[in-house]
Amino acid sequence: MNVTVDTYRFKTALTGLKRLATLPAEDKQACIDAYRFFQRMQAGEATETEDETRAVADYYKVLNNMLSVFDLEKLYIPPMLDADKGLYDNQILTEEALLTDLALADPGGSHLLDMGCGRGRIAHHLATLTGGQVSGYNIDPDQVQNAIDWAARSRMSDRLHFKVGNHHDPLDYPSESFDGCFSFQAVWPFFKKEELDAHAAEMYRVLRPGARYACSEYLLTPFFDWDDEEHVALHRLYLPTLAATQSMYPADVCAALERAGFRIVLSAPSRSEAWPLCEQKRDLILHGRRLVRLLEKARIAPAWIEESLELLQTGGEAWTRAERAKIADLNWRIVAEKP
Repeated sequence: MNVTVDTYRFKTALTGLKRLATLPAEDKQACIDAYRFFQRMQAGEATETEDETRAVADYYKVLNNMLSVFDLEKLYIPPMLDADKGLYDNQILTEEALLTDLALADPGGSHLLDMGCGRGRIAHHLATLTGGQVSGYNIDPDQVQNAIDWAARSRMSDRLHFKVGNHHDPLDYPSESFDGCFSFQAVWPFFKKEELDAHAAEMYRVLRPGARYACSEYLLTPFFDWDDEEHVALHRLYLPTLAATQSMYPADVCAALERAGFRIVLSAPSRSEAWPLCEQKRDLILHGRRLVRLLEKARIAPAWIEESLELLQTGGEAWTRAERAKIADLNWRIVAEKP
């Protein structure tokens, strides 16, 4: 890895630490309340979509800064496609593979939609690869502003376009605007089953004929059994860590896409497991917790960071067990084409 990228990661981590230390008290409390809300959901409490969406926004407002410290600025863990490379390089490989799945006829003249764009780093990578344009939306205004600032810094504001948006609202784009759309662990974990059709229809509307949707998304595998107590116990532990509100089966998502008019080209497990990379980050978080404890004693870091890291670590360990049991997949692949 070149020195420029390593320097960038160091600066990103340092900026994340600074932002965590200076977050307003109400933002920190909202993040903790959101996590507890997710836990109550997993315990069976009935919740409304509007409240779930608000909790996701509150959680990600803090989480995106926390995970940027641990080299997770893109907020997704990819499959380990190359065991000799780390998380970032495996993200790059995963994004390149997804671009291949989009099968763009004219990459340089293309306009893609990044659904749940976060800080816009994936959009930046795909725009760099294609030479075309990428638009993106995200529920968190802070991440969207970060994406806009990064596009300006990299002199790509003419090809990268970001706005605040919510999956549950109609997409704020004209019909047949895009030559493809994509998502990385950002769409299907936030919909109840009865809400899938509306979003699939919006995806279909904004794509041009012949365009594809491709994803690398968290989904349950067909082996997950809601009547299995161990499966449900693991699910209860790991889902809040993913900042997800729902868990769908691939068949549910594909059925909604087909009802919208898409033709399913592919629905398959990830090319490789993500848990080895999850364990790498778990170990890094463990070391980070030791540092945080020292900073807390020196009154430099607030106590809530240690509590949050502990929750992330516990949930991460549950995820590893779930993926190794092949009952859940962080990077299930779906490719769907608009005729």
